[in-house]
Amino acid sequence: MASWLIKNATVVTMDDDGRVLPKADILIEDTQIAGVWPTAETPREAPEARQIDADGMVAMPGMINAHTHCAMTLLRGYADDMPLMPWLQERIWPFEMKLQEDDVYWGTMLGIAEMIRGGVTCFNDMYHYFEATSRAVLDSGIRASVSGVLLAFLPDAEERLERAIDFAAEWKDKGDGLLVTMLGPHAPYTCPNHLLNRVIEGAQETGVGIHIHVSETAQEMQDSMRDFSQTPVARLNDIGMLDVSPVLAAHCVHLTDADIATLVQKRVGISHNPGSNMKLASGTAPIPRLLEAGATVGLGTDGAASNNNLDLLEEARLAALLHKLDTGDPTVVTARQALAMATREGARALGMDDRVGQLKPGMKADLALLDFRQPHLFPRHDVISHLVYAARAGDVRTVFVNGRPLMIDRQLQGLDEEEIFGQVGNRLKRLVQ
Repeated sequence: MASWLIKNATVVTMDDDGRVLPKADILIEDTQIAGVWPTAETPREAPEARQIDADGMVAMPGMINAHTHCAMTLLRGYADDMPLMPWLQERIWPFEMKLQEDDVYWGTMLGIAEMIRGGVTCFNDMYHYFEATSRAVLDSGIRASVSGVLLAFLPDAEERLERAIDFAAEWKDKGDGLLVTMLGPHAPYTCPNHLLNRVIEGAQETGVGIHIHVSETAQEMQDSMRDFSQTPVARLNDIGMLDVSPVLAAHCVHLTDADIATLVQKRVGISHNPGSNMKLASGTAPIPRLLEAGATVGLGTDGAASNNNLDLLEEARLAALLHKLDTGDPTVVTARQALAMATREGARALGMDDRVGQLKPGMKADLALLDFRQPHLFPRHDVISHLVYAARAGDVRTVFVNGRPLMIDRQLQGLDEEEIFGQVGNRLKRLVQ
């Protein structure tokens, strides 16, 4: 059983009491956190444990990217400065029709390397060739929830859905629980009710959740009212999809008061994606109203084609700043709320809060160490404020997932970035013509 003792860190627990321990030790045994103590109170030195002196560093829960399409790293910078529907129909979907399984594997590996370097230890993915995404997850050692995207306009949509249901049943909890599976209908506007009903049945049969885009644009809301006389949220609720647990609804930008009440009542997890929403001019999600109503809100980057990075620290900063500007109220979406969305609340939105999102005994050892010995992080008036408003992905030094170090002192453990770059570059020669 592998043991690690991280000593002398400032520990941001993100527990329900919001504790920040200014000088503390974290003991990792096997896959779990065995103890978190102020350094002066550590009951044993654990001589068998490998030690990391984290003096000058901040330990925080590994961040959770609650909504992304990881292999879209292949499209980073490929289709910029366009509105959502032309972006999808004219650039993204035609490119994706050329994808092969290994393309998705290496695009996912590229995204995983980027996320580990930024302190992300878990991501929620929806994409094509979901088996390839899952292989990349297990090969890299990161934690993830994976679902295959369902688009009704594809000629074999029903066959793809059945394959996704089989995948969800066969792959869930692989890799010592690192891999969680979900079903991924793309959105209400790309999936008719008969397919959505089969998704609900499949989720109930396999005991998995559902990951879906909801109310991303004003056009989506208008079309839903025209075609169904219901908002997308009301339509999904009416057919019973929101009774599945968990449901992760990505974006939720355009919501009525009734929609917000429904999402809270049904305990739907929401992924707020401010960077993508701003870039595609989709609108500003009503996050202050959702938080006030008691909604569970995590943070996602969306894909690298619409962001253009997978940096969740940046996403937390955008979430805190955007809503202050939008409302004219500097007190909304505080640094603590934004960091909770990137950690504890993201875990809650995905139904993983029994395992990850907090640093406390019994939780899985998913954590990041950030080097605070930097001019932009000094002086330390407020560590949480610095994490949201000043820290950068490059400040992350060491990352653990499930008790295993995936990066130590900025050196990735087990991933060969040069090989990843070469594989991606070779594939782009065929994909971009």
